[in-house]
Amino acid sequence: MNTSFTKIALIVPLFVTLAGCIPSPEDLESTPVKVQTPKGEVTCQLYRQDRVIWDRAINFPATKMSVPEADAYCRQEGQRRLK
Repeated sequence: MNTSFTKIALIVPLFVTLAGCIPSPEDLESTPVKVQTPKGEVTCQLYRQDRVIWDRAINFPATKMSVPEADAYCRQEGQRRLK
């Protein structure tokens, strides 16, 4: 029997099993949170309570702020809730 085929036959089920264990950000979504800022209200999608890297804005006054600025407000809110 071909040893390369045997290795693949053993490794593929392992990867499939592990992939099913890794949560996606959507699995960890909170109820959206509204944050008041000097430029208007930002609606944030927060994720894990112990991390803020995925936290992002899902609604904000686009004429007054950029996406990175709105996302920064959401990460700040996530940090505030960490404490």
